[in-house]
Amino acid sequence: MVAIMNEALELKAGLRVLEVGAGSGWHAATVAEVVAPSGAPRGEWGHVWTIEIVPELALMARKNIEENGFSDRITVLHGDGSIGYPSEAPYDRILVTAAAPDIPRPLVEQLADGGILLVPTGSLYFFQRLLKVRKKGDEIQVQDLGGVAFVPLRGKYGHKL
Repeated sequence: MVAIMNEALELKAGLRVLEVGAGSGWHAATVAEVVAPSGAPRGEWGHVWTIEIVPELALMARKNIEENGFSDRITVLHGDGSIGYPSEAPYDRILVTAAAPDIPRPLVEQLADGGILLVPTGSLYFFQRLLKVRKKGDEIQVQDLGGVAFVPLRGKYGHKL
């Protein structure tokens, strides 16, 4: 699923990426290696901000990212990712690693013109679809990439658990 999502994001060096749902930090590290490749000059690097709502997971992600040499390319935050992280917006890419009931409006608003948002949407645990949202000016294009199964997104724009 990580590879499918990364390919759908159309990643390339220099992009600014927001990940909602840091988990262990693994997915953010795979994204960082593309947007800020270790062999490229720092001036060509992009950056990944990853937000985790579960405090223990945010700590684990931060530790894993530091231990594996990604802390200069990834910023780990603890908070409600369903509202995004407006202070660093706009983002070229946003990926959500938990299923939202609908496409979270704040994430679309924080997406740069020409940007891509990848988000699973649907019910709790079942009947979810992976949506690729492309922003072009005021126009939003949505492509359904197929059925998926993710844990529910928590927070203001997540599922009410």
